[in-house]
Amino acid sequence: MTLYEKLQKVSSEEDVKDIYIKALGLKQYQKNLIDIQTKEIWFEAKDNSKLSTYAMFTQLMHYVQDALNKGDYVPPFLCVIDTKKAAIMKSTDVIPFLEKKTIKWGKSASQYTQEALDAISAHIGTHFVSFKIETHEEEFISTIKNAIAKGDIIRTAITPDNLKQVFDKWVAMIGREINGVAEDDYALLFFADIMHDGTSSTHLNLPAELMHKNGAPVFALAGKNYELGNKEGYRQFWTIYHKPPKAEYRNYLLERRDSLIPMDERSFKGAYYTPLAVVDKAYDKLAETLGENWQKDYLVWDMCCGVGNLEVKHSNPRNIYMSTLDSADVDVMKATKTCVAAQRFQYDYLNDDITDDGKIDYTLTNKVPEGLRKAIADGKKILVLINPPYAEATNFENIAKGVTAENKTGVAKTKIASLLMSEYGKASNELFTQFLARIANEIPTATIAMFSTMKYVNAPNFEKFRQVWIAKYLGGFVVHNKAFEGLTGKFPIGFLVWKTANNPDRVLNPVRVKEIVVDVLDKNATPIGEKTFYNLPNNTFLNVWLNRPKTNKDLVVPLRNSISPSQTNPRVKTWSDNAIAYMYCGVNDLQHAEQQTIIFSSPYGGGNGFYITDENLWQASIIFSIRRLVTPTWLNDRDQFLQPTKELTEEFKTDCLIWMLFNRCQRTASANDLEWNDKKWNIVNHFIPFTEEEVGATDRFESDFMVNYLTDKIFSNEANAILREGKKLWQAYFSQTDVRSVREELKLNRPDVGWYQIRNAMKKRNESGDFQPVSFKSFEESYKDLTEKLQPMVYQLGFLKI
Repeated sequence: MTLYEKLQKVSSEEDVKDIYIKALGLKQYQKNLIDIQTKEIWFEAKDNSKLSTYAMFTQLMHYVQDALNKGDYVPPFLCVIDTKKAAIMKSTDVIPFLEKKTIKWGKSASQYTQEALDAISAHIGTHFVSFKIETHEEEFISTIKNAIAKGDIIRTAITPDNLKQVFDKWVAMIGREINGVAEDDYALLFFADIMHDGTSSTHLNLPAELMHKNGAPVFALAGKNYELGNKEGYRQFWTIYHKPPKAEYRNYLLERRDSLIPMDERSFKGAYYTPLAVVDKAYDKLAETLGENWQKDYLVWDMCCGVGNLEVKHSNPRNIYMSTLDSADVDVMKATKTCVAAQRFQYDYLNDDITDDGKIDYTLTNKVPEGLRKAIADGKKILVLINPPYAEATNFENIAKGVTAENKTGVAKTKIASLLMSEYGKASNELFTQFLARIANEIPTATIAMFSTMKYVNAPNFEKFRQVWIAKYLGGFVVHNKAFEGLTGKFPIGFLVWKTANNPDRVLNPVRVKEIVVDVLDKNATPIGEKTFYNLPNNTFLNVWLNRPKTNKDLVVPLRNSISPSQTNPRVKTWSDNAIAYMYCGVNDLQHAEQQTIIFSSPYGGGNGFYITDENLWQASIIFSIRRLVTPTWLNDRDQFLQPTKELTEEFKTDCLIWMLFNRCQRTASANDLEWNDKKWNIVNHFIPFTEEEVGATDRFESDFMVNYLTDKIFSNEANAILREGKKLWQAYFSQTDVRSVREELKLNRPDVGWYQIRNAMKKRNESGDFQPVSFKSFEESYKDLTEKLQPMVYQLGFLKI
């Protein structure tokens, strides 16, 4: 629990004192009229946040004045604390003022006069350092401890480790007080501010500039001046932090501008800083695949270079061309003197110099340097070294407004997507493949070394792309996405090197890359092994293994979870002849299997699934089990599920069926009176593997489908153990009646409840303490045994490739 959270629970001033004493690690303290006294600091404490910092200091000054009058000891520091804020100042900043004895005090510290408050406030306003405990707990504690240890108020340094946190606090205290500036420009103004010592800037030609007008800060950007609406936040912020940062950090901090750009804009611009440890590995891989002299032999063009950290390791910058969508990146590179000898320019690679008929015409913008144009025309050896955007294309107008558009084909088109990607299928919606499409047209025999997701290697939506884009794999590695700041989830980022051969008259690629072997690096860029990625035809995937039953016209209630109707306009709201359930079965890879493999008693309103019938139940149970048996990791997240390559035994089929029936995501249920489309609906559970007599049910089950289906099946020992332990839990459920609130929440108004309802009802009984507890331990052990039996078979039978 944070200091702030603890302070919100106090019931007295003593609680506040004790919490601060513990948080600050105070030794040899006393609690007297002065709330907390140590040799170094006196504290005034309050159990709420109603008084201002000035009022609390006025009360504390009453005691300081009294000590001065008596000739008693006054510590070096004075501090005020309450449940939301704190402030500290040096005693030497107020003692000369108090020694004049001009203030008319009240009868006691708490009964201060308005005159005393006004006088103290006017004097101390520029001397104290204040903190909001909710957002500046670490800085406050560090400042107090440094004051005690070193006898001075030491402001917090800005370093690579705290850059993002400092920026967020700068935005809250300063950025939002700058009148008329766009949020996207906060990072530019922030760097102008921190790279200024109060007199001059540490760098020339930064995109934004800090000036002073009438003693107040003013920011200049793109020919406009921006003033602060409230200067108090600015004063408070810079009493906490020290600027400028140490000289050894400055260029590096400027190069991290990408980490401060709003996420929507970062996704579009591809502004994800490539860590230098990963860059090192990339250069090692380039030397391995292209030869030790590659930096001399190849011209390099990075079309989305950001602030150039992918090129800083290059030893021959005169061979480098660096372009970026954002002109401010060019300004930062110039200010930090990044790759000075390289040719750096602003360029929108997905839109600039594209004619209406899809041709490249450099005269449209005249941005591309003449030397690069000539090298392309002469067919010189060109290496495209690039870390492009990973996101799907979104609408330009929405990006500018900070709104994320839906990521689907046709929402937005760059000129490249509109004019050059008719053959690429759904890959045309990906920004990074749009880069590849233009490169194929503009520099058809380029060597490409690219950071990207692994979608284009094995994802189903990229099958057309792989047929059209002609390239020979030279080598590469994948690294954990957590090596890149700002990327959520867990997945591999590939750095793959390709030699392309995309001649203008190309036909469908006659020689497809069937598999690639990559080195594997962890999030610290440390090698940990190898992995193979497979490029297999879509017709071998598991999601086309069964013939999906057709829908009929019978309207049924669409669900958003086991027992709740869809609240939006559902895609699927009809049934299929002889269907007994519906499986939500989304994208055909491990990444999506965890969240997109669920069985319902009625259609999942969002669709992306199939109806389960008597005829396909054996396949459905295998598909369900295969998709859920293997745990997704960052490395296997794009692995595709495949159709089996070996014969499936009857034991394997029944094992999968039982494993499915008792899985937490087998969520068939029964319920009455589900309201949807101005009507009440019932759903029936067909997945109960026991008879009413076996489990002591209170009434007849509407369906005995599963009991009949299992009648002629032979079960393995592991499956039998699950059935045996599962029956005990079903019996335990029917041995008691749940309280009304639970019955209503879980729709326990029918006897033929599902495994989902039973599990959750028993859990609530155990949590309530009002029922004899029921243990799931034996069941879970049995289920684990079958899980461990089936997991290796996923690979042995060919459902996944290692």
